[in-house]
Amino acid sequence: MRPGLTTKFLLSAMAEGQFPAPAAPEFAFLGRSNVGKSSLINALLGEKAAKISSSPGRTRAINFFALLPSPSAREPRLLFADLPGYGYAKLSKSISAEWPSFINPYLAQRPNLKMCICLVDSRIPVQSSDRQLLDALRAMERSFLVVGTKADKLSGNDRAKAVSRLQQGLETDDLLLCSAKTGAGIKELWARILAE
Repeated sequence: MRPGLTTKFLLSAMAEGQFPAPAAPEFAFLGRSNVGKSSLINALLGEKAAKISSSPGRTRAINFFALLPSPSAREPRLLFADLPGYGYAKLSKSISAEWPSFINPYLAQRPNLKMCICLVDSRIPVQSSDRQLLDALRAMERSFLVVGTKADKLSGNDRAKAVSRLQQGLETDDLLLCSAKTGAGIKELWARILAE
């Protein structure tokens, strides 16, 4: 599915000073814990680069991946950033407190951040934490795309209802349904990333 790019894991950052050099256009993947963020990243990359955990809320760092034009290339064409999930009840207060300390500065100040890809579960009602994220990104004047995950679990009629519900609840027309399992929407998501 990926457009002839080689993936290389760069690093895990748990503080602002650990971010990699802003060497290429960067795309941040955000969403509630257990929304299927790692699965979607892996579907985009065509390999198991992002770790998938059976326990939500395990990712506590921003994991950066370089997408290189060839295996021998030194300069990436794109960077993907897999951010920690939010909104999971069992997360300790100390983990939740990490969001303001280094994730908010990342979102507000990262110079090469082209787009935030905000994942929501297409099967459930709009969550207040998802609305809060989009409101924060609007306040930061960050470009974002809402991606409804797990679309394979919806029938055709339910898909149309889910799109309408999400667009209305999140106050955006910019929405794409995807399935990491079937690959539905992955080609369209790549087209949006490459157009930025």
